[in-house]
Amino acid sequence: MEFLRPASWEEALAAKAAHPAAVPLAGGTDVMVELNFDHRRPAHLIDLGRVTALSTWERDGDTVRLGASVPYTRIMTELATELPGLARAAHTVASPQIRNRGGVGGNLGTASPAGDAHPALLASGADIEVASVRGTRHVPVDDFYTGVKRNALAPDELIRAIHLPVARGPQQFSKVGTRNAMVIAVCAFGLALHPDRRTLRTGIGSAAPTPVRAKDAEEFLTSVLDEERSWETGRPPGEAALRQFGQLASGACNPIDDVRGSAAYRRHAVGVMARRTFTWAWQALGTEQRRNGASCA
Repeated sequence: MEFLRPASWEEALAAKAAHPAAVPLAGGTDVMVELNFDHRRPAHLIDLGRVTALSTWERDGDTVRLGASVPYTRIMTELATELPGLARAAHTVASPQIRNRGGVGGNLGTASPAGDAHPALLASGADIEVASVRGTRHVPVDDFYTGVKRNALAPDELIRAIHLPVARGPQQFSKVGTRNAMVIAVCAFGLALHPDRRTLRTGIGSAAPTPVRAKDAEEFLTSVLDEERSWETGRPPGEAALRQFGQLASGACNPIDDVRGSAAYRRHAVGVMARRTFTWAWQALGTEQRRNGASCA
């Protein structure tokens, strides 16, 4: 195994072009596990640790450009206001040591359906910036996951940054695990309210071959909120509507039975988390508007 250590982004792209099967190594929290258990034995590793541009973030108006290697710890401490859903998800990642090393780019590169960042990225409507020596392109997060641990990257491409809209409303994240730390999600759910557009988005993790949105559930509840004039009045939808929302979220799942949980349990838990995360987010929206002295319009 050859270990490549580019000192710049341009050198990293050149290395990936020369060795398309090379595996990028940033935080290493996923890759090193696979190497240690001999699940993967690539001919080349590309260490991105010296590419400092990947470890910075910046805000440009209503968008945050998050470098692929910005550690989860920094997301929690520096971006909790701009990206609250992702910051909440970051809190659930493994241990402090791993949160100090791992970043969202690694979750996206691995594309495991159980990755903790995915539900928050889907709910916020993220955009993935990928690049190669051929140029740069942007992939909407909805189109990024193509199969079990497969993504839309071409063999010569690397993830450079994630573009996320600054939250315009409350965002929530919920995760079920077999213990409180150092655990792979049995299932997870992210939700973001977008009051400026009078809609909401969701993200489901570890309950289908890829991370997915509950689009039917989103459309149903958006319609209910409009019909009941909830955005104007601040009144939440009724219990029947919330139950239907949860059932539709469960219907978006296509889970498996494994050692962490059954398919039936995952479907049930996703429905519960859908109802709870919406309720928490709607209550937070009301609290924010009362604090700001604004109406729900």
